[in-house]
Amino acid sequence: MAEAADIQGASPAPVRRRWLRRAIVLLAGTPVMAALVYSPAPRAQAVQATGVDVQLTSMAPAAPVKGDTLTITGTVVNTGSETINDAHVGLRVGPALADRASIDEAAERNGFRAGADPGEIDPAYAVKIASLPSKVRQEFTLSVPVNKLELDKDGVYQLGVSLSGATESRPSEQVLGIKRTFLPWQPEAASKRSQITYAWPLISTTRVTAETGSDELQTPVFLDESLAEELKPGGRLEQMVALGKDLPITWVIDPDLLYTVDAMTKGYRVRSPGGKPVQGKNRAVAEQWLNSLEAAVQGKKVVALPYADPDLASLAHHGKDVSGTLGQLRPATDKAKQAVETVLHVPASTDFSWPVDGAIDPSIVNVATSAGAHNVLTRSDSLVESGALGYTPSAARPIGAGTTAVVADADLSTAFEGDMLNAGSATLAVQRFLAHSLALNLQKTDEQRSFVVAPQRMPTVSQVQTMAAAVRGLQAGRWTQPGDLEAAAAAKPDPGAATQVPGAGQYPEALRKQEMPVSAFEKIRTTQTTLDHFKVILAAPDRVEIPFGNTTNREMSTSWRGRPEEARLYRDQVQEYLIGLTEKVKVIPKSDATLSGHSATIPVSVQNSLVQDVHNLVLRVKSGNPTRLMFGDSGQAEQPVTVQGDHTQTFKFPANANASGPVEVTAQLFTKNGVPYGKERRFTVEATEITPTVMLVIAGGVLLLVLAGIKMYASRKRVAARAAAEESTQPSDESPDTGPQSTEGSGTGETVDR
Repeated sequence: MAEAADIQGASPAPVRRRWLRRAIVLLAGTPVMAALVYSPAPRAQAVQATGVDVQLTSMAPAAPVKGDTLTITGTVVNTGSETINDAHVGLRVGPALADRASIDEAAERNGFRAGADPGEIDPAYAVKIASLPSKVRQEFTLSVPVNKLELDKDGVYQLGVSLSGATESRPSEQVLGIKRTFLPWQPEAASKRSQITYAWPLISTTRVTAETGSDELQTPVFLDESLAEELKPGGRLEQMVALGKDLPITWVIDPDLLYTVDAMTKGYRVRSPGGKPVQGKNRAVAEQWLNSLEAAVQGKKVVALPYADPDLASLAHHGKDVSGTLGQLRPATDKAKQAVETVLHVPASTDFSWPVDGAIDPSIVNVATSAGAHNVLTRSDSLVESGALGYTPSAARPIGAGTTAVVADADLSTAFEGDMLNAGSATLAVQRFLAHSLALNLQKTDEQRSFVVAPQRMPTVSQVQTMAAAVRGLQAGRWTQPGDLEAAAAAKPDPGAATQVPGAGQYPEALRKQEMPVSAFEKIRTTQTTLDHFKVILAAPDRVEIPFGNTTNREMSTSWRGRPEEARLYRDQVQEYLIGLTEKVKVIPKSDATLSGHSATIPVSVQNSLVQDVHNLVLRVKSGNPTRLMFGDSGQAEQPVTVQGDHTQTFKFPANANASGPVEVTAQLFTKNGVPYGKERRFTVEATEITPTVMLVIAGGVLLLVLAGIKMYASRKRVAARAAAEESTQPSDESPDTGPQSTEGSGTGETVDR
C-alpha cells in the first residue's frame, strides 16, 4: 500500500512491469526464507558465512537528464568463507520517495529486503562475475541509459546496486549484498526554484603566540609551522580556496586567519626546542595562498566573524559573569571588518554570529548579539519546527529584539561530516545531499523559499572536496539557484515558522562538555588586568596593547574545543610572557648601606630592559623606623620615574638619622594610579648619629692638629734662616764653588714652579 501511494500518477504499464518484477523477486525469495526458518543449526551457520560488501565509488552524472547514460562504478568484496559462483551486479530502481524522512529511512537501511527492495532492471545491463572467491575484491562498472530506468516523474528515486549469486551451501541464486543511493530526477527546470546559500568557512586553529620581536615591525612568533601545511598545494585551506573560487558560495572568514597569514608574508619566527625562536620558512607559501584568496573573493559575498571566532556558547554559559569578558566582543567585531578590507581589499559584513554547531539558547543569543550582530546563524536541529506546516520554511526567522535567526538546514549542513576519504562514502554523501535539496524544492508550497547550508567549521581536505562536488551538482540550476547569507537573512520569513528560541535545558550536553570553564575566563581576566597596569607606564603602549589584545581574543576562540589541555597551556604561556615583560622594569636589588652623620643621600636605581621608554611611574622609599631614620619630614619619600629604553637610572633620596642603629628601608615602584608595580626591594641602612659633644671633641682635635702644624712650620723656618746667616760669613774664595750651586738650585726651583 505504501508503494502504491509512492507512485501516484505513474503510467499503468511501468507500474505493472514493476509489480511483476517484485512478485518474481518475492516468489524467488520464498524458498530462501523458508530455508532460513526451518533449516537446522549447521545450515544456519553456513548461511551466516556468506555475504558481500558492495561499495559505490562514483556516479555520473549525479543528477542526469533525458538522453544521459548513468554510469556507476564500484567494488564488491566477498566477505564470506565460500566462493560465489555465477554472480552478477545489477541495478535496482525504486519508486520516487515520498518525502525527506523516506530518504533518511532508506539511507539507514542495511541488507536486502525482498518485497521492500525493487527488482533489477533489464539483465542486459548487469555485470557478470563468474567466480568471486572468499576475501577477493572485484571492481565493476554499470552503464545504463537513463531512459531504461523508467523514471516516471520528477522526484528522488532510490537506487540499489546488488550482487546476486550462489554458493555451495546456497545453490539457488540469492542477493548477497546491496548498497543503496539516490537519484535526483528533475530533467527540466522547475517552475519555482529554491535559493540555496552555502556558507564556505575559512577558519583555522590559533597559531600565533603573544610574543613579538623587538624590531619595529614586531615580528610575531608562531607556535609551529603547521599552518603552512594547510596553505600548501593540496592542504586544507589551499583546497578551500582553489575549489571555492569557482562555486556560488558565501565566504565566512575568521579575520585572525587573514592577519596570521599576512604576518607570515612579512616575515615571522617560530618557537624552537632550544628556546630561541627561529626564522619561519614558508613566507612564499603564505604569499601564494593570500594572493589566491584575494582573487577568489572578488565579487563574492564575504562575512567576517568576530576576530578569532570567539566561542559564544562558552562566553554565555561560563564567561559572562567574569568581569570584562563580554567587553572583548565589540573590539573583536571592529577588528574583523578592518582585517578583511585591509588584507583582501573587499567589503565584509560583520552582522552575523555563529555559535558552535548552530546550537542556541536565550543566553547564547544575547551574547551573540551583544557586539552588534543582528543575525544569528543557527541550525534546524536547534530551532526545531513543530511539523504543522508540512514543509520546511525559509531560513530567516525573527526571534525578537530586532534579531533574525538564520536557520541552516541540519541534513544539508551535516551531510559531509563523516569520513570522506573513502570514495564510496563521498559518493553516497553527495547523492544524499542532492536528494534532500530536490526533496525540499518538491515540497507542497507555492512560495519560493530560501535555505542555508552551514557545514562544519574546519572540514578536512576530503570533506572539502566532497562539499565542492555537491555544490557543483546544483549548478545546473534545475531546482535550485544560488543565494548569499545577507539575502537569506533578509528574505521574507514564513509566518508559520517556529521562532521560539529553545531553553537552556535543551542545549546539547555533548557541546556543553566541550565549553571553556569559568577558570579559563578568570585566567584571561588576570592577564588583562596585568596588561592594563603594564601599558600605562609605556611610552608606546600600542606595542603591547595590540598583540596582547589579539591574543586575548585567541584565548576565547572556538578552535580550542576538544583541546582543553592545549588551551590551558596557551593561556599559561601568555600570562608568563606578559609577566616577564613587566619584570623588565624594576628596582635593582640594593646592598645594605651605612649612613654616617646626621644627613646623607641614599641612591636607588631603576632598570628598564625594554626597547621603549617608560614613564608615569613613581619610586617610593619608606623607612621601617622613622624615629631613627627619616626621609625629609616623614618616614617616606617619592620621585617621579622616567627611564629610557635599555637604560638604568639612579634616584637619590635625602635621609636624616636621629639615632644610631639598623633601619629596614623598602623601595617600591607605583603606577600613576597608585598601583604597586613590580617587586618591593628591601635593604638595611646602618644609621650612626653624631652628637654635639662628639662634634666639639672632634673640632678640638682638629684645632690642635692645626696649631701643631703651624708650630712645626715656624720652627723649620727659623732653622733655615740661621743656616743662611752662617753661610754669608764664609771667606770670598769659596764663592766660585757656591755661586754656581746656588744658581743651579735657583734654576731648578723655577722649573718646578712652571
